[in-house]
Amino acid sequence: MSLKYSCDTLATSLQHGDNYDIDADELFSELHLLRKSLPEGTTKAIEVFEYIKSIHICFSNAWIAYRILLTIPVTVAIAERSLSKLKWIKNYLRSTMSQDRFSGLTMLSIKKNVLANLDGSSIMSKFALQKARRIEM
Repeated sequence: MSLKYSCDTLATSLQHGDNYDIDADELFSELHLLRKSLPEGTTKAIEVFEYIKSIHICFSNAWIAYRILLTIPVTVAIAERSLSKLKWIKNYLRSTMSQDRFSGLTMLSIKKNVLANLDGSSIMSKFALQKARRIEM
């Protein structure tokens, strides 16, 4: 896949009606100029971003593209954390539970911030009233 094609695809993705957030041809030109003007040893995306930020005057399309590039990992972290929790629960409790219980515990672990806001004692009381099995003597 060529750089020009990638610039065109990004510009199309960021299009809102007739408005474009970036210009594909300008981005293509900026990236070629940026590659030549970067300090030697600059290899990471964050270093390129900091360089663009420091010069303030050019590379407006590249600035937008790098901001988007550097925000993508934030959206992936939640999914990775969920899979990590799933693996931990699965290994720890694998042999002793059914699939329904396993799924429930996984959801509780992933959504622990929702669980922290619940009042456990009132939930247990309601459950106990609904499931009370008294033996009449």
